[in-house]
Amino acid sequence: MMAFSDLEVILCMVLVLQMFSSCFCSNVSSSVSSTCQLQRQFHVNGIHKTGDVVLGGLFVFHLFSVLPEFSYTTEPHEPICHGFNVLGFRHAQTMAFAIDEINRNSNLLPNVTLGYSMYDNCVAVGVGFRGALLMASGQGDHFLLDNNCRGPPPVLGIVGDSSSTHCIAISSVLGLYRVPMVSYFATCSCLSDQERFPSFFRTIPSDAFQVRAMLQILNRFGWTWVGLLISDDDYGLHAARSLQSDLAQSGGGCLAYLEVLPWSNDPAELRRIVNVMKKSTARVVIGFAHESLMIHILEEVVKQNVTGLQWIASEAWTAATGLQTPDLMPYLGGTLGIAIRRGEIPGLRDFLLRIRPDSDPYNNYNNNIFWEYTFQCRFSPPPAGWLDTGRALCTGQEDLENVATTFLDMSDLRPEYNVYKAVYALAYALDDMLQCVPGRGPFRGHSCASLQKLQPWQLLYYLERINFTTAFGDQVSFDVNGDALPIYDVMNWHWLSDGSTKVQTVGVVKKSASTGEELTMDEDRIFWNFDSKQPPRSVCSESCPPGTRVARRKGEPLCCFDCIPCSEGKISNETDSMECISCAENFWSSPQRDHCIPKRIEFLSYHEPLGICLTTASLLGTLICTIVLGVFIYHRSTPIVRANNSELSFQLLLSLKLCFLCSLLFIGHPRLWTCQLRHAAFGISFVLCVSCILVKTMVVLAVFKASKPGGGASLKWFGAVQQRGTVLVLTSIQAAICTAWLVSSSPAPHKNTQYHSDKIVYECVIGSTVGFAVLLGYIGFLAILSLLLAFFARKLPDNFNEAKLITFSMLIFCAVWVAFIPAYINSPGKYADAVEVFAILASSFGLLVALFGQKCYIILLRPERNTKKAVMGRGSNKYNT
Repeated sequence: MMAFSDLEVILCMVLVLQMFSSCFCSNVSSSVSSTCQLQRQFHVNGIHKTGDVVLGGLFVFHLFSVLPEFSYTTEPHEPICHGFNVLGFRHAQTMAFAIDEINRNSNLLPNVTLGYSMYDNCVAVGVGFRGALLMASGQGDHFLLDNNCRGPPPVLGIVGDSSSTHCIAISSVLGLYRVPMVSYFATCSCLSDQERFPSFFRTIPSDAFQVRAMLQILNRFGWTWVGLLISDDDYGLHAARSLQSDLAQSGGGCLAYLEVLPWSNDPAELRRIVNVMKKSTARVVIGFAHESLMIHILEEVVKQNVTGLQWIASEAWTAATGLQTPDLMPYLGGTLGIAIRRGEIPGLRDFLLRIRPDSDPYNNYNNNIFWEYTFQCRFSPPPAGWLDTGRALCTGQEDLENVATTFLDMSDLRPEYNVYKAVYALAYALDDMLQCVPGRGPFRGHSCASLQKLQPWQLLYYLERINFTTAFGDQVSFDVNGDALPIYDVMNWHWLSDGSTKVQTVGVVKKSASTGEELTMDEDRIFWNFDSKQPPRSVCSESCPPGTRVARRKGEPLCCFDCIPCSEGKISNETDSMECISCAENFWSSPQRDHCIPKRIEFLSYHEPLGICLTTASLLGTLICTIVLGVFIYHRSTPIVRANNSELSFQLLLSLKLCFLCSLLFIGHPRLWTCQLRHAAFGISFVLCVSCILVKTMVVLAVFKASKPGGGASLKWFGAVQQRGTVLVLTSIQAAICTAWLVSSSPAPHKNTQYHSDKIVYECVIGSTVGFAVLLGYIGFLAILSLLLAFFARKLPDNFNEAKLITFSMLIFCAVWVAFIPAYINSPGKYADAVEVFAILASSFGLLVALFGQKCYIILLRPERNTKKAVMGRGSNKYNT
């Protein structure tokens, strides 16, 4: 997965090559058969085996190539490949083993022998491209065509290439001719575009799924703030786009930074990138790059001693042994990586052991290179003049089992397993195609394909529909984009106490048709390279607990936010809630703002201290009135009772008793009858009380006037009957006002939520403000009238000083109710009722004490003053009656 020039340039080169190449048949002589050949044919290193149907392959036998300089004066030379890749060679041998196994299987392609033609791409797009064209056009020396260039296609399908960039270039052209290409290692998500790459398939999951697998790991451990390092090629750039897109869609994380690793070892750029990593608060770093690029950046990490990071590796470097060194493991220990699915291929090791320099006379070149690389020997002495490298000559009899080589290590077959599945996918598709029943085929006229007239595009129909299970138990099939059912192993780099490294499987990420994508992990087996031995925290902002909402920070990523408490009446019952929801009408938010609770119901209750005090005062006042009434009744024949109009005194005491009792209607849960009765009872009781006082005042004035010459008529016209009638008429007026009020706009209970947001205040709405005002106004009018009359009679002789007591009592009464009005208006809910009850009790106690206190004192404690002589003023004048 390397970085190359633009694809457009490559495609243009291909078109030019096609313009200057042609396949033609020429009859040289009668004894020379017609052949197809290119005008200019380069040699490409490969491994071949004939068969009825040939499958192609592109593998990495060498790690790099040296391209010759073009002088345009001589014939161009072929590129030279260097650096034998033993693992790439094992990949090719795995394809050879799979084809050999299929040829020995009587149930799969029983009458067809598969062959293969595998080429070395030397990690150069031009070399790989040339090999693909040779296979597709049939111009290689190993292809056997008839005289008319007819028969089975040179290559029915190609396994490879290993690089996304190579596959993009090659499949763009092979797709035009619908030649199937099944890659075992190209992961770029761009290759899933079937419009651009209609004949491309792969047995390795695309980077899109690898990104989703990484996201599942991030979600598993709550990592929402991560850094991303990518390579500057199709592999890294497409992965970055997929990761950013999936993060945005899921809303589960953000990138703290995105850095592109340089291909060249640029110290200044590497220092800058590591400085970004040091300054960032992200503790998790994803590396979506190749091993060669990761080495450079990790060396700089070691140099700056950047510890405390949790690395997540893409499949490109998860199994890179070159990074598992004693110098790097203190920093990379605990790395979690996405790895290609490991499989088991029974019999592969025995097949590899059969490779010998002379085992295949047509492929000795690659076998010899492998032998020389493995045993560090050479088959021929160096040319004259070359320095002797000290290598011994190869005998060809060396034993592979006696040498330590990764070539025979079957414990970690990952790319090989994908090669194995790719070959079998082509074989199963070919088997399905050859089992077609004529007349029931999928092609025009319900025809079937035949072995003599096979076309690569015909295989595509069956390749899209294959579905089989490997001996290892993995299902293989392709979706509409040519991608196999994705499955990855999750690896963990375990740094052992002796300094060695163990890369172990700790989980699996897979997708099935029934359950979808799922991550299975054994967290107990994960090694965390931290003192806490626990996964780190990597978030820009801690989660907002229930009772708060997320508030985005302006100009910062979505993962960076503040937690704002929900306002009153709103809650959030989930972590990281974006909005607070309002409670229902009769509910309110809890103190923690995490759930709704029923609103408290408030009214002046008998069970609360305020209600208990007012009830006690009301009952006490009623009791005192009863006692005073009893005292007056018991002493009704005494001068002081008789002299003060006993009948009016009894009526006044009864009205005061009603005043005390009516206050109880303001306490307790408001009901319709209590709301209607409370103000009517209050108004009538107080009018009755004030009417008695008014008549009592008028009697005092009449008595005083009657004491003057010619004033006896005043008592005649204001006798007992007139007194009772006056009280009755004045009280009836108030009764009429109350009746009109109740009929027109009756008071009613009401649930008030305006006073307190967290309470429901049960109250009695007065209905008509005018009715309430008239009721109070009438009481006030009688009270003021009584006050004025009593004030005018205040200087009467001592034996008529009842007017002074009335004046004092009415001053108290008026003061209480004048203060009541603003207090009542400004007191919400139950406190308005409490203010009204207090005013009733205060004015009632004021009248009771002012009018009857002194008399009870004389009756009970100073009986010697309760005489006619004292009352008439003939005794001592130092006391008042």
